[in-house]
Amino acid sequence: MERMPAKRPATPFTPLDFQLVLLRRMADHNPGLVEDARHELGVSIADMREANRRWQAMLHSPRGRSTASRYRSVLGAPESARERRTGDLTCEALQWPVPLWPGLRFEVLLAPNGVAWNEWLVRAPGAPAPALETLEDLAPWCCTVDEAARAFAPARPLEGTAPTRWGLAFTAPDASGVPHACAAEFTWGLLQRVGVKGPVPEHPGGPGR
Repeated sequence: MERMPAKRPATPFTPLDFQLVLLRRMADHNPGLVEDARHELGVSIADMREANRRWQAMLHSPRGRSTASRYRSVLGAPESARERRTGDLTCEALQWPVPLWPGLRFEVLLAPNGVAWNEWLVRAPGAPAPALETLEDLAPWCCTVDEAARAFAPARPLEGTAPTRWGLAFTAPDASGVPHACAAEFTWGLLQRVGVKGPVPEHPGGPGR
């Protein structure tokens, strides 16, 4: 009886592969930046697509792991694990370094039942936050959701077009000080683009912010 060939062990999903997954989601908004990052990592477009395909297979596998276990298997032990209060909810915040963005960390917020409440990029502890004062400061990849929301408060969350996407509506001044209504789009928590809807009419008490 002919013997069946031995099954090859699956190739491990690596931290590099995960960075390609992050980039794949950002390519729709900023293909030029993604292309530069891909060259910096020394990978091809096919590599990026394959990493995304394997990631999706992991997410939808019937034997899929919990969110925390999946990230630990791919990224290793988290750099930090801290308890964090978010409103009335106490979460565990796990953070991993992302070599492509040294000033950022990939963060997973876990609810007490172990369910992931959020998965996104945040500013690394101790890393300087960008100075965000005008529209001209809002360049792609320059800031996170939280940083933009704080800089241009009050900001209103907008529904994203996918689970990894967020939106913010806020008012920001241009370089001459004229306030504009803006809608910003974020992927994995990182700013991708800002849509400017036009100047905000002035009220008797002055321009609204």
